Amino acid sequence: MRLSSLSLLLPTALLCACIIEAPGGVSEAERRQATVPQVPPLTLKNGANLGGKVEVVGATVQPGRIVPGEAARITVFFKVLQPLDEDYMVFVHVEDSDGRMERMNLDHKPAGGIYPTTQWKPGETVRDEFSLYLPSGTASRAVNLWMGLWDPRTDARLQLKNPEAVRNDGRDRIMLAQVPVAQR
Repeated sequence: MRLSSLSLLLPTALLCACIIEAPGGVSEAERRQATVPQVPPLTLKNGANLGGKVEVVGATVQPGRIVPGEAARITVFFKVLQPLDEDYMVFVHVEDSDGRMERMNLDHKPAGGIYPTTQWKPGETVRDEFSLYLPSGTASRAVNLWMGLWDPRTDARLQLKNPEAVRNDGRDRIMLAQVPVAQR
């Protein structure tokens, strides 16, 4: 009985240990087809409704992994739902996903400062671009990008109207993305 149990297990164990590889590996042309020169952009959908006036449709982060010492380009798309009575700023808080670095503020005027929010028209989509630079030697594994719209005169944020639909911190900051950081 003991011998027959062993004889049933032995062939299965031998089959599992076999590794089959194509002779000669892959050609240089096949290797080029299977690899990319850099991490592709990180494309994100969002849907946050800010004050019933603006929807954060989505964003891209180029490249899709931040390399310390190099800049990444973030593009956010805002769909205008209603006219805005104030000139809001875009606030962006960059925080280490593990809480090990000080928060970076990348607050800025939307659309490079050329198109204030009081001029936005319902139905149009506004593109806002900005850069993120992590210093060389940054040891984070990922950073969280929190954002929203903010009135610098009153220090008030445009209220998130659909908090159940998007990641947020309960203080009108939406989580735009968690972006991996390359380790060197």
